[in-house]
Amino acid sequence: MNNHILVIDDESVFLRSVKRVLRSCGYHNITLETNPEKAVDFIVKDDVIDVAIIDVTMPVMDGITVLDKIKSYSPETECIMVTAVNEASVAVKCLKKGAFDYLVKPVTREDLELCLRNAMERKRFMEIFHLTKSPHIPKLKNQSAFKPIVTRSPKMMRILKEAEIHAKSNVPILITGESGTGKELLATAIHQVSSRNKAIFTPINMATLTPNLFDAEFFGYTKGAFTGAEKDRTGYLEHTNNGTLFLDEIGILPMALQGKLLRVLQSGEYIKIGSNKPQKTDIRLIASTNEDLEKLIQQKKFRKDLFYRLNGAWLHLPPLKERKEDIYILIQAFIREFLNQTNNCRIDDEVFAQLAQYDFPGNIRELRSIIQAAVNLAHGGSITVSHLPEKFRKMKSPGNRKGPPQSDELLTLAEAEKQLILKTYEYTSGNKSQTAKILDVAINTVRKKLEAYGVK
Repeated sequence: MNNHILVIDDESVFLRSVKRVLRSCGYHNITLETNPEKAVDFIVKDDVIDVAIIDVTMPVMDGITVLDKIKSYSPETECIMVTAVNEASVAVKCLKKGAFDYLVKPVTREDLELCLRNAMERKRFMEIFHLTKSPHIPKLKNQSAFKPIVTRSPKMMRILKEAEIHAKSNVPILITGESGTGKELLATAIHQVSSRNKAIFTPINMATLTPNLFDAEFFGYTKGAFTGAEKDRTGYLEHTNNGTLFLDEIGILPMALQGKLLRVLQSGEYIKIGSNKPQKTDIRLIASTNEDLEKLIQQKKFRKDLFYRLNGAWLHLPPLKERKEDIYILIQAFIREFLNQTNNCRIDDEVFAQLAQYDFPGNIRELRSIIQAAVNLAHGGSITVSHLPEKFRKMKSPGNRKGPPQSDELLTLAEAEKQLILKTYEYTSGNKSQTAKILDVAINTVRKKLEAYGVK
């Protein structure tokens, strides 16, 4: 796991012992410090620390003072206090200062692992809580991993940020949303951000698995397990060990196979066909579906216990009709893709207007197909409504254009500014914050201009 852990203790022997335990538990981003003042400086310099393990009794600066300083500079850092003396008054004081927990030396591996896991879960919960309450559009720390997901929708940005937070943990993730909303892209991004990014990412379309194939594909088989089995076969669980297994369309998995999958998730073990020896597997599971799993549970078509196992974190991708501010930038991205990264193809305003009033039942996948066909028909020239599918050519043209202004009319500077602001405001469906972001001006400027234009 790539969570950053800082261990502060004046005893080097204890530090090395804790580091060995942490590495055996899967934590590798570990910083050790014998000097508490240097540890505090480390935090002050904006180094992101997820959990700090702090000895209470140290020279120069005691652990409670260190705790106080860390919480003042980095309140989101969870702190675990460690002491050789089991005193209730000290424990209470630490907890009042904001410590997550209090451990007494000698600290066992089990106690430290459990305490760390709980601290990480609390940190993840608090990050998501603050994310949902914050009015600001969050920024991603790992932008390159999410680059294939093209969006400027505030709703989508919050979902991507939540995905980034979950990626640091090992919890199973359930991604729901209509077909074509980008569920596999999101699963891939989560894998790339996680500590498993150097291991394999295996996507599996559950619709292609029949009951007869499930065991062989998932568990594998040994040579001679059945007629025609001339050599051992590596199943998905063995192939993906230490990596991420992405189960697409999990909602259509038959009930009998759901039980087999559940047993693997519960025990972390499986048995190859033709063998009686259990094998361990260590995988991160991400599942996706466009089905309503809660409805399927009521209809006895999906196991409730499997649903709870899969739903360690739940991310729902909105359909394109709920993020229409993304249509323009998606079109531009697809044009660059189909014109080999160049973007010299002009698009008529009417094209944006027609596409903006369409609900896209096939979502982003449908929009991509439409633009691909239009680029092919335009042969490098301007894309017009005549290059769109017939249903768009028959649509009534909206009175106001939704696309970014591309007019060649001569206007005064004030008229051009007014037209640009109003069209952008309409394009963002009345979102002042997004209008300001697109125009690269202060939101107060947008508010004042709209008031002057009589728009409230």
